Amino acid sequence: MKENQISIVFKSFFVIMTVFFSSYVSAQQNYTIDQSPNFWDKVQFGGGLGLGFGSGYTNISVMPSAIYNVNEIVAVGAGLQFGYMYQKNYAESFVWGGSAIVLVNPIPQVQLSAELEQVRVDTDYEQYYNQPSYSDAYWNTALYLGAGYRTGNVTIGARYDVLYDPNKSLYGSGFMPFVRVYF
Repeated sequence: MKENQISIVFKSFFVIMTVFFSSYVSAQQNYTIDQSPNFWDKVQFGGGLGLGFGSGYTNISVMPSAIYNVNEIVAVGAGLQFGYMYQKNYAESFVWGGSAIVLVNPIPQVQLSAELEQVRVDTDYEQYYNQPSYSDAYWNTALYLGAGYRTGNVTIGARYDVLYDPNKSLYGSGFMPFVRVYF
């Protein structure tokens, strides 16, 4: 081969390799530009309602919440909680407070959660046999870690209060199933 032909082959090889590697490099640096700059486009609202009635027993709870989808994997949010419980000849209780939540979806069908809940419990106990009536008021803190199956806007799963203390906690168990819905 002549020197001129070797130069042309070398230059052609160099150009082909440059084109090949430049497309590889640009493929590794593709950036997605957020097409929804509006904050409210990434906010979802949801929450829970609870109703329980029985003979001389009433339990009502309302728990609105909202989350902000940071990206497809992580969402952060806050919620409020209001509750009323009455048991005839025993007690009447009001519960109110708030929570902060982090949701992580490592794959679309699995949702992991961490929720810090702080609620105020105000209870009036009625006179019972020879016991006088009295009131109790305290703050209850819970840290729930949970996992659930997610389909669309609905997640069904369970969570556990890692701070659960049977002598101080608001609920009878640290383990709690849940249905979470956000629109």
